[in-house]
Amino acid sequence: MDSASGAGELDLRPDDLPDGLVVADRLGLVTCFNAEAARLTGEAPEKALGRPIERVLPLEMSDGRRWWQLTDPYRGAATRTGQPERNLLLPGGREVLVSARYVRCRPRGPVQRLVVSMRGTEARMRTERSNAELIATVAHELRSPLTSVKGFTATMLDKWDRFTDEQKRLMLQTVDGDADRVTRLITELLDVSRIDSGRLEIRRQLVRLDDAVRRHVETMVNGGLRADRFDLRIAEGLPGLWVDPDKIDQVLGNLLENAVRHGAGTVTIEMDQVPAGRTRQEGTAVTVSDEGPGIPEDVMHRVFTRFWRGSDRGGTGLGLYIVKGIVEAHGGTVTVGRSAGGGARFRFILPTGTPAFLS
Repeated sequence: MDSASGAGELDLRPDDLPDGLVVADRLGLVTCFNAEAARLTGEAPEKALGRPIERVLPLEMSDGRRWWQLTDPYRGAATRTGQPERNLLLPGGREVLVSARYVRCRPRGPVQRLVVSMRGTEARMRTERSNAELIATVAHELRSPLTSVKGFTATMLDKWDRFTDEQKRLMLQTVDGDADRVTRLITELLDVSRIDSGRLEIRRQLVRLDDAVRRHVETMVNGGLRADRFDLRIAEGLPGLWVDPDKIDQVLGNLLENAVRHGAGTVTIEMDQVPAGRTRQEGTAVTVSDEGPGIPEDVMHRVFTRFWRGSDRGGTGLGLYIVKGIVEAHGGTVTVGRSAGGGARFRFILPTGTPAFLS
């Protein structure tokens, strides 16, 4: 079996596999060395075939010990069926994830074929860096409100009788606001975890999305924003949508807050019906745009990734990542672009129709 040979009825070639594949026969001589194995090792397949596998793959542990001497697949215990995946080093120090399977002609029989799988560590390293960044972000975002809560509560406990009722009220309001910040952060972290693991639960109800938009705008106006800061353009006769009301409230709240905080001028909210097409089903679209500086074209592809905050944006950088996860969990799509006024333009589309369990 060489790097171009077939693999059974599926006509699957070793070079089609995404991972590196190296196979050795009962003598330990390489019979298969696919293209990904060649890429990872820098060894040409024609030079690898027919040579001892321990020379083709001179793998080492992180402490410098040679892996083949430790595992000894051909002369080791006859009960072993392989080696679990572990991080090993190739010559030059390149890290690869390696696992092995021992194919025996019968239980406890000699090894007839040794199958080794390899893959690069880049994806795992990106995940580890992302997790480390998440931990650092959480620690930073938690430190400020918790320090404030601790400071005010300690002060009030120590000098309660010295403060007026108004001073106590102001300090308690500050503590209450900081507690809300911590709660929001924890909610964001839970949402990120569920999105990453594919466990984001959607509890669908029939929702009037136009009413939800009006409610959000009213809340922001009651919070101190001018009513003329918002321009609502809602089409007539929009149908109700089967969505999770709490999750969609998160999406609307995040996009509107983002437009108010980081944009400028009038925030325009448009709602219209999107007809079914060849590549999409019928849906309702919501567009939120502002007249601020907008988002540079060269970073638009990063807007919905974790921790994207732009050059002057505060917060955790998780909000738009959560927006994308929620919309896609509903079967919808979300995009970013530039508005007619030059600012940012976010548009999401949610499918219209009765969910399968009700149809």
